[in-house]
Amino acid sequence: HAIGGPAFRATRTSLRFGLLGNNVILLVSLASMLQCVSADGKTLVLLDNLNIRDTHSIFFRSLADRGFDLTFKTADDPSLSLIKYGQFLYDHLIIFSPSVEDFGGNINVETITSFIDGGGNVLVAASSDIGDPLRELGSECGIEFDEEKTAVIDHHNYDVSDPGEHTLIVADPENLLKAPTIVGKPTNKPILFKGVGMVADPDNPLVLDILTGSSTSYSFFPDRPISQYPHAVGKNTLLIAGLQARNNARVVFSGSLHFFSDAFFNSAVQKATPGSQRHEQTGNMELAEALSRWVFKEAGVLRVGAVTHHPVGETTPPAAYTVTDLVEYSIVIEMLSEGRWVPFDGDDIQLEFVRIDPFVRTYLKKNGGKYSVKFKLPDVYGVFQFKVDYNRLGYTHLYSSTQVSVRPLQHTQYERFIPSAYPYYASVFSMMAGLFVFSVVFLHMKEKEKSD
Repeated sequence: HAIGGPAFRATRTSLRFGLLGNNVILLVSLASMLQCVSADGKTLVLLDNLNIRDTHSIFFRSLADRGFDLTFKTADDPSLSLIKYGQFLYDHLIIFSPSVEDFGGNINVETITSFIDGGGNVLVAASSDIGDPLRELGSECGIEFDEEKTAVIDHHNYDVSDPGEHTLIVADPENLLKAPTIVGKPTNKPILFKGVGMVADPDNPLVLDILTGSSTSYSFFPDRPISQYPHAVGKNTLLIAGLQARNNARVVFSGSLHFFSDAFFNSAVQKATPGSQRHEQTGNMELAEALSRWVFKEAGVLRVGAVTHHPVGETTPPAAYTVTDLVEYSIVIEMLSEGRWVPFDGDDIQLEFVRIDPFVRTYLKKNGGKYSVKFKLPDVYGVFQFKVDYNRLGYTHLYSSTQVSVRPLQHTQYERFIPSAYPYYASVFSMMAGLFVFSVVFLHMKEKEKSD
């Protein structure tokens, strides 16, 4: 009786709810931890051979330290698979196998293209031993690699340790794309490069020239005399290129696999020209880390939060606005920073009030943690949209559209006297006054009698 009594049942109930509360707290804590870690995506790393994992250990260690789950496999492994039962098995793909002629398993160029179309991110490193699959993948993304066994040559900007072919290029940091979101904070460290050259498709506006050669660089066979016009010359020679697709998937192509190597990360660098400055370390490590953060969407990722709109002085939107209403619009925009969503800081975000064409276009002003603006609706009724279309270099495409209706004035809302009609009112009353004066004069005028 004592064990099964009301006191025992109350104690058992309190224990049950206490355990439930602890489980809820634990689940909330786990969810917050998962939300903080944004770089926990599974990543497939394809290598020419597993020795590359040791020669490029610093780069791979930096990815692992940031929370990436790396799976290393050779590019010709027969068990390779990107898609299973219609689902992608990985979030990111790293291809450090420039000389591969055929991918193993069910991976091919078409599969990788579908992976990009599905929102996957790809980092590709090539070399002078580039094979056809990487060349074909580059063509799909608007990048054209030079032929096999070619290299970028620069007789004025090569390292002192170059063996004589002038293919160990010292790239000036001034040739980097002016986008800190992609290439990181600017430094004065030169970049060491040895690999194949690329050119971008001029008709593809999505391709980014991340690192270009100098005006004296070109791409050709190092051991042959120049018998034809090179594939790439001067600033058109791309050393590193990028692509952000319309679905915000990102791809980075590097013409040099050595660019990510431990040797190039830790090497001293100095141009062979007399009087050039010697740097104890290259800028490869900083650039490689910044590129990996961008391509794997740790940087430059935006999202739309709460969107509100209402007449000024009210708090809720009406069923339909009335023409010439004074409206307040606000939107929350957040950016991913170190695994957390923080308010985005921008001063060039525009709002458009669109029917077919924009009737109103104005800048949004930051107000606390959101962007807002007040404006007067046009004197045109119909179905409109509040539209924010923010597309900036290095950031994901941000788009927000909210549809509203705008109706004309009701018959009780029109003004009694329209100010623009005052001249017509004056003309009517002046005519009436003139007629009255004319009538008085006409009726009281007496004609003189004619005298003989």
